[in-house]
Amino acid sequence: MGDGVRGVLFDLDGTLLDTERLLLASFRYTMRAVLNEVIPDERLMAKVGQPLNTQMWDFTNDAAVHEELCRTYREYNAQVHDDLIRIFPGTVDALVELRRMGYPLGVVTSKRRAPALQGLAAFGLQDSFDCLIGSDDWASHKPDPGPVLHGCDLLGLRSSECVYVGDSPFDMLAGNGAGCKTVAALWGMFPESVLRAESPDCICASIEELPGLLRAG
Repeated sequence: MGDGVRGVLFDLDGTLLDTERLLLASFRYTMRAVLNEVIPDERLMAKVGQPLNTQMWDFTNDAAVHEELCRTYREYNAQVHDDLIRIFPGTVDALVELRRMGYPLGVVTSKRRAPALQGLAAFGLQDSFDCLIGSDDWASHKPDPGPVLHGCDLLGLRSSECVYVGDSPFDMLAGNGAGCKTVAALWGMFPESVLRAESPDCICASIEELPGLLRAG
């Protein structure tokens, strides 16, 4: 797979950082606080990988309630962020090895820039990437390929020269739509069957496999 690849772009939540506990806790709190409802986790997490503004329209048609859902979620998420966030095993070593191999690296996430940087900084990764694109940095959002294409541009590469690694079907759709090679991250939040349905170029069980996959050509 590494033949012709010159750069690597990553999703953030569920790919570099293990944020499942954080997201679930934030969603559960928000639904109780604003809607006074307990909503099944499967429904809460169904659109993880898209911007929060998009996700919250699944729970209301009222603009004022939507705004309150987003505000409550973000406030609570910021309060518990550092206590609930984790990094996937092998992430740091994999990034170091990819750097050693000469690949420029970037992050393309549906999270806003500030909390994305907060998550990276919690594990000393804020300087590990050549670019970071958050949901407030680009007009369109995954599954639209726009932010991934922008990431390729910031790396100074054609999309055909880049790999996009992500754990959601929205990541695969965006990466494929951009013309990147795509790697489905099975260590994230979505089941393998959901990712395979979007025709990734490769599937990895662990981020530790990624350098070897690219080295193999």
